[in-house]
Amino acid sequence: MEKKHLNILFLGGAKRVSMGRKIIEAGLRLGADVRIFSYELSRQVPVAAIGEVVIGLKWNDSAILEHLHSVVEEYRIDVMLPFVDAAVGVAGLYVARYNDVWAPVVNPSTAEILFDKLASATAFEEASLDIPETYRGGRPVFPLIAKPRHGSASKGLIVINDIPEFRRIDKVRDEYILQRYYPERREYTVDCYISRDGEALCISPRERLEVVNGEVSRTVTVDDPELYEASLSAISRLRLRGAVTIQYLRDRVTGRLMLMEINPRLGGGVVCSVHAGADIPGLILKEALGLNPAVIKDIKPGTLICRYFEETVFYV
Repeated sequence: MEKKHLNILFLGGAKRVSMGRKIIEAGLRLGADVRIFSYELSRQVPVAAIGEVVIGLKWNDSAILEHLHSVVEEYRIDVMLPFVDAAVGVAGLYVARYNDVWAPVVNPSTAEILFDKLASATAFEEASLDIPETYRGGRPVFPLIAKPRHGSASKGLIVINDIPEFRRIDKVRDEYILQRYYPERREYTVDCYISRDGEALCISPRERLEVVNGEVSRTVTVDDPELYEASLSAISRLRLRGAVTIQYLRDRVTGRLMLMEINPRLGGGVVCSVHAGADIPGLILKEALGLNPAVIKDIKPGTLICRYFEETVFYV
């Protein structure tokens, strides 16, 4: 059998070395020679240890789609994988215009909603998904948490405990979403993969044990039927596609499970699920190859990862 070749273009995958290695390993299992490329603003990024860095434009550059197209043609790219929020919409727009690569992403309009926390909260409520109570006027009930509408990685979060703090935020409330804050909580991430036909091929819940600068550093897979069913409902009701990361919190006092946000891309801690048997890299490659991947069921709970820094050396 002739060996297949697949060229994968990461969008903003500068630090995703572990995931890149898992994708290469998945290719070997499928008899495919996988080459990793990454679209970045600098060549001195860790992903250079496993692939080739392609110097690109900023995500908001008006010429980015045309430039990406030239990269796709030059490097014969087969798959495009966004790893940062801004790149998701770019990938969706690129596929809509050129349709010459496989990109497991939601459509651009869905991405726009999901990356606006106020718009997504409205969409979640309209889909009858349980979320923390959103403040929309009237007498506030404390504590509240103010989240930047277009923020990411837990940056800019403000816990509000009284009226003076509330009034300071209320002056710029259009920039935030205000929701009830649950100080006694457990946080979970669910790594999901949905086929281009809308079938949920992988749902892997894990608890966030430690977070550094908004990204999980310790996380463990869990067997939690409630998380599984909640994620399945979100996928179906919102018609999600591709690689999706769903975040939940559970109130320790009442046990209530609430949807926090949905990031329509691979999360930084997804490698924990992959180690547990959630072969999301294999699902991506199988769809790229036109195969029919099966639903992944045997994901091992109790798989814990601890992430750490490792150096990539450049001589400049």
